[in-house]
Amino acid sequence: MSPKRQFELRYAPETLSHLDAIERRYHRLIEKTLDQQLSYTPERVTRNRKLLEHPGPFGATWELRFGPKNCFRVFYEVHAGSQTVEILAIGVKVRDRLFIGREELEG
Repeated sequence: MSPKRQFELRYAPETLSHLDAIERRYHRLIEKTLDQQLSYTPERVTRNRKLLEHPGPFGATWELRFGPKNCFRVFYEVHAGSQTVEILAIGVKVRDRLFIGREELEG
């Protein structure tokens, strides 16, 4: 059996400003988790990875939750034909509030 083909992760330009709003000590965790979770099976539904019923922030159709108390949210799109995952937004969930960049998204 051949190994699974790896997906290339591509980041939308605005994700840099999203990361700027997150404490720097978490940047390596975010990078490592995205690589581990989205490089091989980005379309597998798990407890912390789900297909969104309605388009999410920035038109994303997938959401990944992780980090301390599952506080981080990553919204992404999968392009199976080109084997790419487009990271559209990186945010922080605080109770029932979602912050992407320095702005709170209305839910």
